[in-house]
Amino acid sequence: MCPDRFRKHQRGAGLPIAIFVITALALIVAGMAQQQQSTGLAVSQQILSQRAFYAAESGAQAGVTEALYGSGCASVPGSLSFSQAGLSGCSATLSCSAVQADISGSPAPETIYTLVSTGQCGSGSEQARRTIEVRVR
Repeated sequence: MCPDRFRKHQRGAGLPIAIFVITALALIVAGMAQQQQSTGLAVSQQILSQRAFYAAESGAQAGVTEALYGSGCASVPGSLSFSQAGLSGCSATLSCSAVQADISGSPAPETIYTLVSTGQCGSGSEQARRTIEVRVR
């Protein structure tokens, strides 16, 4: 039972198998990390998009209030900046147009206001915009 006699039968397959396993695991970990990063960016963009939608919605509501209870389209502000916690850093750009139309068949035509509100949040490559159009009379 001398140790030299058993060495002749060893081929050394353990090292290539270990390198293969380590490489395969490294590729799996790298793929999972990349997927996690892209998922995080998608969630971040979705949240920014929702904030832009609510900024546009808030701008449209403010514009409707001004158009109906103010002096028409002249009292609708051109833009709004928000400082509340949920919409901090967001803004809304408003435009208003008015037309006279006979809707209900009455002798006096009614004024129909069309308000377009564009909400924007973020800046640069991380920016989201949403536009809402509202018609009221």
